[in-house]
Amino acid sequence: MTMPAPAADHATPLTASVPSRVSSGSRGPDINPITGLSTDYLNHFAEMIMVLEMSTTSLECFDDLRRWQPKTYLEHFADSQFSNRDALIAAYRAANLPVRSAIDTSAEALNGALVEARDIVLEHGHAEMTKDLVTCVARLKPFLARIGAVINGSVADSDQPQRSQAEIDVLFKK
Repeated sequence: MTMPAPAADHATPLTASVPSRVSSGSRGPDINPITGLSTDYLNHFAEMIMVLEMSTTSLECFDDLRRWQPKTYLEHFADSQFSNRDALIAAYRAANLPVRSAIDTSAEALNGALVEARDIVLEHGHAEMTKDLVTCVARLKPFLARIGAVINGSVADSDQPQRSQAEIDVLFKK
C-alpha cells in the first residue's frame, strides 16, 4: 500500500498571535511563541502508538489500551498536573483560529484512528495480532509528525484535514 507523504513534508509557515503575557511558566511544557501550542500534546498520541506496538508481544499492555481515551488539546492539558496548565490553555485560546482549527482537525483524525486500532487489538486479542496491524500502526507516525508540524508553526495546503482523514481511512481498509 502506498501512502501519500504527510502534509508536514510540504509545509508552509503558519503564524499565530500569542500575547507575550502568556508564557510557559518556570515548570512544565514550553509554549511555542509562534503558534501558542505545546509539543507535550504529542505525548498523548506517541504513548498510545507505543502501547499498540508493544501489545503484539505483551499482554500487560491491554490494560493500558483499555484505559486510553482520545483527548482534544484542551482536554489533554486540563487533565494534566502541569504547574503551567492554565498558561498552556490560555495560549491555545489566544492562538489564531487557523492554528486551533489545524490542531483540532488533525488531532481528531489521529484520535479516531488510534481508537479504531485499539478496538481492533482488544477485539481480536493478542493471539490474532497481525503484521498488517503492526504496519498500520507504524504508518500512523507520519500523522503524529503532522500534528508536530502544526504545533511548531507549519501546516500544509488547505485540503490537509480532508487528506488526513482519507489517508487514515485507507490504512484501516487494507
